[in-house]
Amino acid sequence: MVPPSDAPVRDAGLAALAELLAGPVVPAARGLLGCRLSTGGVTVRITEVEAYAGTAGDPASHAHRGRTPRNAVMFGPAGYAYVYFTYGMHWCVNVVTGPDGEASAVLLRAGEVVEGVEAARARRAAVRRDVDLARGPARLCAALGIDKAVYGRYLLGDGPVRLRPAVEPVPEAAVTAGPRVGVTGAHDVPWRFWLAGDPTVSGYRRHVPRSRR
Repeated sequence: MVPPSDAPVRDAGLAALAELLAGPVVPAARGLLGCRLSTGGVTVRITEVEAYAGTAGDPASHAHRGRTPRNAVMFGPAGYAYVYFTYGMHWCVNVVTGPDGEASAVLLRAGEVVEGVEAARARRAAVRRDVDLARGPARLCAALGIDKAVYGRYLLGDGPVRLRPAVEPVPEAAVTAGPRVGVTGAHDVPWRFWLAGDPTVSGYRRHVPRSRR
């Protein structure tokens, strides 16, 4: 898989984002905070992410046991969308990172709707507060109208789904790290990153194994 031939000439910011995504997943995850994802008439500023390292000793990753038809896009190259269906009802979107052939991705957990608020409200009519429109990975996808059609889309081009750098750099002091949410393996690894104090960040729930009778 290679970037489409109609990818735009990158400015310095977009080139830097592409370079960041091609590197290790943890710095890439932190660097995605403040970036903007646009599709379906809505733009979301990313406020919370989680890093997943694929086959490199990360049992929480979908690629931990190797390549499958479901996770194939995670093996690169970087800059593509990995979308999956969970709990039989929700879509979640990830940004593929790392060198080609080494699976890793960053789950987009939450964001602030900065453009297309009315379109996001129409998709999430039961939501009362705008800060809740994309607060959580499934809600983020619902607000943007993301589903399986976005799987494998190149995000740094001029296609229907576009990832762009932050308008302003996010200072280190504004970023907090902590354990990932709801995973059964490596749940205490501090690979979740979020903008401190931002009201759109989702709540933390540590995974609790079900008791066996």
